[in-house]
Amino acid sequence: MEKPCSGKDRRKYPRIFIDLPLEYRDGDDSCLRGAMVVNAGEGGFLIESPRDIAVGTELSMTVLYPKGFELANFKVTAKIVWKEPYWREDLKRDRSSKGYQYGLEFIQILDEDRWKLNFLLSKQFEFQEISPSLSSQYY
Repeated sequence: MEKPCSGKDRRKYPRIFIDLPLEYRDGDDSCLRGAMVVNAGEGGFLIESPRDIAVGTELSMTVLYPKGFELANFKVTAKIVWKEPYWREDLKRDRSSKGYQYGLEFIQILDEDRWKLNFLLSKQFEFQEISPSLSSQYY
């Protein structure tokens, strides 16, 4: 399923560019997998992963982020609401790789972890806010 094509901004929350690793498990897989958070908002993430996952799948995720000189994390459960394939050029290695971008909507986050997410979104790290015309138009 692809995301709907519409010029209307469907986001409920502002988004910021972010580049953070996450680990996830889906409901059918006990194996821990990795992906990257590309942009984030209070309601969800845009992530990239080489793995093909069905729309509607729920993911249990741990997002890793720097906190001073330490590595911190928070946990969230999210549902894939759209996906689309992408090709990424790796100029350093002179090759391209196929993967998927996923629009995720949060369905469960503890208050303590919500605080950590809000800390990341509060521009403590000088992330750049995304205008609706520059990216996917959801959340």
